[in-house]
Parts: sequence; structure tokens; C-alpha cells
Amino acid sequence: DANAMAFIKKLTDNYLQIKNALTAGKATEAGDAAKNMGEAIKGFDKSLLSADQKKVYDVQEAGLKENAEHIASSTNDIEHQRERFANMSEGMYALVKAFGGGKTIYHDHCPMAKGGKGAMWLSETKEIKNPYFGEKMIECGSVEEEIQ
Repeated sequence: DANAMAFIKKLTDNYLQIKNALTAGKATEAGDAAKNMGEAIKGFDKSLLSADQKKVYDVQEAGLKENAEHIASSTNDIEHQRERFANMSEGMYALVKAFGGGKTIYHDHCPMAKGGKGAMWLSETKEIKNPYFGEKMIECGSVEEEIQ
């Protein structure tokens, strides 16, 4: 459904705005993008999804909403935003794998994020720009997968 695809693309765009803000060290911008993402989730008409699509979406919806709320309300704590972004990235990865992101998306991984446990993120560019460390380690990470 075109409306469902437009919604997933909008979520992906909001997610990428959060990622780019965190990469640039801009907590307020990340919060604004997360607020927009939360509002998009609340306003989504799930009846547009097929039964299989709805199953995939329902598994991710609560986590995405909760992480968006945390990022939106933590504009004074970019480290907390980055922790929540790591969780959000897992949910967005599942959605982009299932629905596509409206464009080529790169699945990136930083081995040093989350205290050395590693974390992934999605990007619209092949060039690594790490949202977990920003300027400190902007090129830390690698492309794991290209999603069409």
C-alpha cells in the first residue's frame, strides 16, 4: 500500500534526522526529530498494513515509540539519547528489512558503542559517520549490509 510505504519512509526520514543530529552532537535537533517520529507513530493507521506487515510493525511499534519519547525528552543528555538511539536502531532495522526505507539504506556497525558491546545504526550514506561518538570517533564503524 502506497500510504503504508509513505509512512515507513517518513519514519525512516525522522530516524535519519535523529542519527544526523546525534552525529553532529546536536541534542536539541535529535529531540525535535524524535518528537516528530513519535507523533508520526501515534497518527499511523495500521489498517493500511497487510496481516503479515502488521505483525512485523506491531513487534516494533512500542519500542520505537518509547525510544522516541526518551530521545525527545532528553535534550540535556546526549549520552542517554545515544543509548536510546541504539535500541531504536534495532527496531528501525527490522522495519526497513521488512518494508524498505524508500531509498538505499546502509546498515552500519560500531564495535565500541555500548561500552564495547557494539551497536548498529542505519544510514543513507555509505560513508561512516558514527552517531554514538560524533566528532570523537566519526569514522569508527563499518558497513555491514546495503538494503534496497
